[in-house]
Amino acid sequence: MPTFETYRKQAKLLVRWHREGNHSIAGRIRTLPRYSHLSDREALAHPFTLTEAQEIIALEAGHASWAALKSSGSDAFNGAGPAAAELRLFAAVPVLFVADVQKSAAFYRDSLGFTVDFLHGDPPFYGSVSRDGAKLHLKWIHEPVFGTGRIEAEGLIMAFVPVENVKALYAECNAAEVPLRQKLTKQAWGGSDFHVADPDGNILAFAG
Repeated sequence: MPTFETYRKQAKLLVRWHREGNHSIAGRIRTLPRYSHLSDREALAHPFTLTEAQEIIALEAGHASWAALKSSGSDAFNGAGPAAAELRLFAAVPVLFVADVQKSAAFYRDSLGFTVDFLHGDPPFYGSVSRDGAKLHLKWIHEPVFGTGRIEAEGLIMAFVPVENVKALYAECNAAEVPLRQKLTKQAWGGSDFHVADPDGNILAFAG
């Protein structure tokens, strides 16, 4: 259960992100109805106060106003709420660097059968795609992180995706003419895998 001090810090963080020009803040500013029409660029250029940041945090927490948030959970904020849940990690999500988030998301959707979970920004600078239990995040970058030919030379794999019935997925990829960097191959560790290259040259290993 978040404390009220946690919410205060979150509001201050939104103000700092806006001041630093962090594009991730623009979509959250648009949750305020009076700013819903602004583009990302306009939202970052518009004056943004701590009061407005507190209003956003309150709405995200399910309250109509900062005052309502402050008064709604006095017991929880004072430590009288339910016991904290047991700590555990859920999953690790690979973040792939791409030149065009929308184009990349379309590739994963149309060629590999993923669902586009979200595209953030206008134009998108961050997104997420998933299929069954596999999830990939896509991040826009100005220029390639690795020098020309380094991915191939080092045999870099950006995401390792375990698959049930990998032969069926391999057949899907062949039918869709997905660019392959390695055919389905029996490996010494007992399984089989194949490698796919996305439009930015990111290599994914699908293994069964």
